[in-house]
Amino acid sequence: MQIVTSYEDIPVAGRTMRTFVAAPNDDRQYPGVVFYSDIFQLTESTLRWVSRLASYGFVVAAPEIYFRVEEPGEVFAFDDEGKDRGQADVEKLTAEQFDQDIEALLSWLETNDRVEPGKLAATGHCTGGHIGFRAAFNDKVVTTALWYPTGLHNGKLGADADTGSLQQAAQIAGPMLLIFGTNDPHTPKPDREIVHAGLEEADVNFEWIEVEAEHAFGRDVGPRWDPSATDEAFAATVEFLKRTLG
Repeated sequence: MQIVTSYEDIPVAGRTMRTFVAAPNDDRQYPGVVFYSDIFQLTESTLRWVSRLASYGFVVAAPEIYFRVEEPGEVFAFDDEGKDRGQADVEKLTAEQFDQDIEALLSWLETNDRVEPGKLAATGHCTGGHIGFRAAFNDKVVTTALWYPTGLHNGKLGADADTGSLQQAAQIAGPMLLIFGTNDPHTPKPDREIVHAGLEEADVNFEWIEVEAEHAFGRDVGPRWDPSATDEAFAATVEFLKRTLG
């Protein structure tokens, strides 16, 4: 399926949340998906992932997660400098601010003419996976698919040492898919077990996939990229979203 892409400016807290939007190139309505990136923002790798997902029949909106502290269009390189800058930016932001941004993006999608009413999903990678997890608290979200979300086991997100995200999991009404690499140093096995147990305790309807890969295996640049693991996880994500969105 061919797609069209654009950048949309969504007002939040007196600033502009620049958002990349990819959708099928026709005039039909499709489910809407919010996507939250890793700490490097809207890199070419992320835009490829978002565009690929849209081609399966979704309107996907990916915001610049640091729009409150960076100027529009800032993208960080996959090197130590870029990592340090991204990490410094996220430390300036709170879960409360991310929640406000989530509400604004979901509301924008909800009123978009291309989006099928009542069919919104949340996705995210790495830090964006934690943000996507919090998006699942929102009653607009029907279903959620997250790749290697960080900080769920201890609640760490941005400036908040413990957001209590996992402890709030009972708020998640819809199904959730979580995908991790077995060799992920940011969420090793003991931490994954905490997340798994927390979801079970909260009675979340979730599916769990582990692939033999490292953290950020789905980023198609650099030594961590694992094409076969990416294909497996991507196919599972598309199937899950299609099934749970109805």
